[in-house]
Amino acid sequence: MSTTDRGRTRGNPAHPGDVGRRVAHRREQLGLTREQVAVRARMDVSYLEYLESQPAAVDLETITALAGALGTSVRYLLGGGLDSPPGQATPVLRPVVEELQPWECWAKMEPGGVGRVARSTPEGPQVLPVNYRILDGTVLYRTTAESAAAAAVGERVAFEVDQLDGAFGVGWSVLVTGRAHQVTEADAMEWFGEHADPRPWVGGRRDTWVRIRPDRITGRVIRTAETMPSDDTP
Repeated sequence: MSTTDRGRTRGNPAHPGDVGRRVAHRREQLGLTREQVAVRARMDVSYLEYLESQPAAVDLETITALAGALGTSVRYLLGGGLDSPPGQATPVLRPVVEELQPWECWAKMEPGGVGRVARSTPEGPQVLPVNYRILDGTVLYRTTAESAAAAAVGERVAFEVDQLDGAFGVGWSVLVTGRAHQVTEADAMEWFGEHADPRPWVGGRRDTWVRIRPDRITGRVIRTAETMPSDDTP
């Protein structure tokens, strides 16, 4: 029986659809094609495409093959530890820490995603997760007028983004500091909505657009001594 058949017909199923999404996400992180992963996992590329695009029960043998092909763990593909803080993996034996150049920091942040806005309040420091996009050398997010994230307008804030790979014990972080400004021009907000909408995960109506204009940007990457620089991004 082929790996394809085994994946479709037997074993303890994982959560339908979740494994396929994690496989696709990990494959894209590594810059691999479906064909490359299918060869590594010794499975039909048509089945891998099916797995990534449709809810499907996947047996342990298939998940193990995919984990090996993607350089990650079965636990990761099954969603283990999603309710736990990241970074619990054992540190690598020969870690290498390098400072990122500003252009490298921008390249790391360019795809957008989730970052954290840090600000000072009378009650103490406050750190707020927000969905963001990068536009014209600034960090852009939108929120509600009454939110703590909107209260950052006019303040000097810090903005942090990171990426951790628990399977390899590597990752990177970027820290931006600058002043937050509210975008009020209607034509600018319309253009942002068409080209750089952060689309907050929490949903709802969020009409306050905020831009952070950086005056300083720094970053670091941690990798294994054996990892080539092109593989630094988890």
